[in-house]
Amino acid sequence: MLFEKYWIKCPICNGKTRVQVFYNTVLRNFPLFCPKCKLTHIVDVEKLEIIIKNSEKQTF
Repeated sequence: MLFEKYWIKCPICNGKTRVQVFYNTVLRNFPLFCPKCKLTHIVDVEKLEIIIKNSEKQTF
């Protein structure tokens, strides 16, 4: 479906993040934070395919 929402899952732990996208959404250099593994990943998303560009540990 074109207008069905999909959750982006963490590419490391496969946990659900707080970001939803449509099938035709394109994201470039998007900072994706995973609340489960506490990591921020710089990703590209196109046609629900996630490509990891960089991962870094979140510091508080």
